[in-house]
Amino acid sequence: MQVEHRIKVAATPGVIFRIYENVQHWHTWDPDTKRATLEGPFAVGSRGRLTPTTGNSVPMVITHLVLDSCFTVESKIPLFRMVFEHELVPAQGLTEVVHRVTFSGLLTFLLGNMLAKQVNSGLPVTLRNLKALAESRSAA
Repeated sequence: MQVEHRIKVAATPGVIFRIYENVQHWHTWDPDTKRATLEGPFAVGSRGRLTPTTGNSVPMVITHLVLDSCFTVESKIPLFRMVFEHELVPAQGLTEVVHRVTFSGLLTFLLGNMLAKQVNSGLPVTLRNLKALAESRSAA
């Protein structure tokens, strides 16, 4: 099960990636995140915790990262896995930002539909907030 949303941003991939790297401030532009922490650098293998505004804190690990281009965070709980992909694609002087969330595991039938609805309604807001923040930094 997968949910994906996109937005075009008048900022370079580098500007947007600097926002992503500031994990402890994700809550300022992602209304579905209450708190996020990362132990160590913003790099593959670094672990942390993500606390949604509703629900319990879950562990997370960065599983893929290409500087100024993309990164993937994975969160696992018993019998359920969430993969959060973030892509930055240069597009005619803009950057297309793609956020994709994939749910898998035995509990997907139980948790997937509920979480997919939340993510489907939350991702557009998150992307609009990220766009506003990145464009304000680009203008400065």
